Amino acid sequence: MSHRELYCEVCEGVAPFEAPPCVDGHDTDCPELICTGCGAAVLIATFTLPVTRLAGRRRHQPIHRHAA
Repeated sequence: MSHRELYCEVCEGVAPFEAPPCVDGHDTDCPELICTGCGAAVLIATFTLPVTRLAGRRRHQPIHRHAA
């Protein structure tokens, strides 16, 4: 089990959290954590952003218009 110190909403302070044995095969990188003080469970959501075709394009400069 891995241990981390995070803020616990139930305990209203920083508390040690641990990852329970993971049946999904995440081992120590399991996104589910349990507060060792009160037993509250949290889920750490991680995600990656895909690279899109538009990421490399230049942005157009804004057109400055003047009043007549």
